[in-house]
Amino acid sequence: MMRQLDSKIPEGPLAEKWSSYKTGLRLVSPANKKKIDIIVVGTGLAGSAAASALGELGYNVKVFCFQDSPRRAHSVAAQGGINAAKNYRNDNDSVYRLFHDMMKGGDYRARESNVYRAAEVSNDVIDHFTALGVPFARDYGGCLDTRSFGGVQVSRTFYARGQTGQQCLLGTYSSLSRQVAKGTVTLHPRRDMLDVVIVEGKARGIIARNLLTGELERHSAHAVVLATGGYGTVYYLSTLGLGSNASAAWSAYRKGALFANPSFIQIHPTSIPVLNDYQCKLTLMSESLRNDGRVWVPKEKGDKRHPAGIPEEDRDYYLERRYPAFGNLVPRDVASRAAKERCDAGYGVGDTGLSVYLDFKDAIEKQGEKSIRDKYGNLFEMYEKITGINPYKQPMRIYPAGHYTMGGLWVDYNLMTTIPGLYAIGESNFSDHGANRLGASSLMQCCGDGYFILPNTISDYLADDIRTGKIPTDSAPFEEAEHGAAEKIGQIMAVGGKETASSFHKRLGKIMWDHCGMRRDAGGLKEGIELLNRLEEEFWKNICVPGTAGELNQELEKALKVADFFEVGRLMCEDALQREESCGAHFREEHQTETGEAKRNDASFAYVGAWEYTGRDKKPRMHKEPLTFDYVEVKERSYK
Repeated sequence: MMRQLDSKIPEGPLAEKWSSYKTGLRLVSPANKKKIDIIVVGTGLAGSAAASALGELGYNVKVFCFQDSPRRAHSVAAQGGINAAKNYRNDNDSVYRLFHDMMKGGDYRARESNVYRAAEVSNDVIDHFTALGVPFARDYGGCLDTRSFGGVQVSRTFYARGQTGQQCLLGTYSSLSRQVAKGTVTLHPRRDMLDVVIVEGKARGIIARNLLTGELERHSAHAVVLATGGYGTVYYLSTLGLGSNASAAWSAYRKGALFANPSFIQIHPTSIPVLNDYQCKLTLMSESLRNDGRVWVPKEKGDKRHPAGIPEEDRDYYLERRYPAFGNLVPRDVASRAAKERCDAGYGVGDTGLSVYLDFKDAIEKQGEKSIRDKYGNLFEMYEKITGINPYKQPMRIYPAGHYTMGGLWVDYNLMTTIPGLYAIGESNFSDHGANRLGASSLMQCCGDGYFILPNTISDYLADDIRTGKIPTDSAPFEEAEHGAAEKIGQIMAVGGKETASSFHKRLGKIMWDHCGMRRDAGGLKEGIELLNRLEEEFWKNICVPGTAGELNQELEKALKVADFFEVGRLMCEDALQREESCGAHFREEHQTETGEAKRNDASFAYVGAWEYTGRDKKPRMHKEPLTFDYVEVKERSYK
């Protein structure tokens, strides 16, 4: 039966929705906030921002991360920048333009209200980070500097060289540490969330595994916030940290939270290519490099000359040729497909032919090496350390790789999932990026959710809990959740096979990349599901987890994540199979224009596909949230 999804979008003009809505939200008084416990899982930009903001308000916050320090969250890896509609360049930017670029970049598969709100609070995020001391780049006059990113024609991206994520994370960590010192936030590092606990229909806690001792712990709260990132490591080789996973969100999905648009996964066009068969991850080269780097391949197939020996007349700057209005700064999905098309056609470079050049020769000649070094120096150093090639002297080689997930837990306007009291923020929800994320909008959304949106919306829910008192952990729901987690661990430990979790993950990732990667078709998706089923059956017969569960056991951690990835992969394929259109990063071979661009079907697929878990061996059930567009004109997305 189709479920009616209530997105709780406020009435009124788009530009006034958020400000008007906030005035009607219920509040919790300072005295009563001290009676309320909130769990935040994840300490990246979204999690640390939320925990510190909620602690500053006076709530009792318990924050969890599987790393040894919040500073090791994957947000540290974001390089190029963070968007805001400040219009410091006087290039006619505005909140509406940022909103419009995100809607267009997402191929009109996102909610207008949520996207506009993200753009609206973006300016507050920059002001807040500047006040925290984040060292954003500044121009000669001392004002904050900006640069361009893909899919836009203005310079709205604030940056700190090529380490913006790291600097912003240090800023959120400083505000989090202040609350830890004040006693409003309690930090629980080296904890892995295994399940969410539902008491009388509401999220009231989590089950976590102490990664140092193996002990299962019960933690209760009046609300639970998931800020656990995306699931791009389903491809094994991705730009994400090795610890990034889907398990926290997946446990919520199994408990009744709907999972929206799982097939919407971004492929980043500027990753260092696969160098050998022994890699466990790929390294991202920031999209910001395309401000000054020009992408090209030889005009002749199989041209193996050194790039310095290929003259201009023998080079095909294919992005500039195909998309003259945006050139090298087309959105990520467009750039990724264009690179794959050139390589598949035989024009790729390198030993494998699976890469293209990103060349800074012209920029260095015009601006000087020092200027390029000042903007991208750490990225160039990282590239040289990994490849042994000096990118100041010869072009970088890049190729697309799995990156960000636009899909995630379905949330309403309050950022609450379909489980009352369970919130999802940042990359762990689906709401702001549609079918493709514009670069530098992830940091914007994560920090906006954590600092400026969730602290307002969660108070309206918690206003009913000021008389509830502490949530006990000795109730039946906590007992059942802990028993279920222990049972799954016991099943994996008892297999006693011969193959490692990493080996299974690598095979799983290849299935996903080949059948549900950059390009998809019905036959390949169906085959992918069958291959996943067979591999999962083999996993439960041959997984090897040495040691015991009652100790530090990283192989057990990996195995638990891989077990969930089989289910994640199947749902991705199911979602991609039912969406008979191409939109953004979801590209179905059967649905493309004559020039090879994505061909949407707005009449049939202008909706959010939100999936309901119906049981381990049962087909998931899809529910639809229709998307309406009152403030943008829905048309073919063109960057030409």
